[in-house]
Amino acid sequence: MSENEEFNPSDSDNEETVANSTDTNVEELAEVIAEFEKYRERLVNETMTAAQKAKLPQKAAMAKIEPELAKIDAGLESLRAQLAALTTNN
Repeated sequence: MSENEEFNPSDSDNEETVANSTDTNVEELAEVIAEFEKYRERLVNETMTAAQKAKLPQKAAMAKIEPELAKIDAGLESLRAQLAALTTNN
């Protein structure tokens, strides 16, 4: 190919590449969402277990992790919105 020539793949190749890329992104987002959900659940469960062992009220234990839970929930909301946008565009 000379310097002046441009590489232009066919439209069908572009569509296939975009579709495969979108599928991968959807799968990756779904995995990240699942991992965040597991992390959130584990955080709550471990905190409650530790609170019971320390004989602390559940409300006090939950208050301690509430800021972290809010961050996780905000992240999950954002990721779910991205996933919804990707799946509705297909």
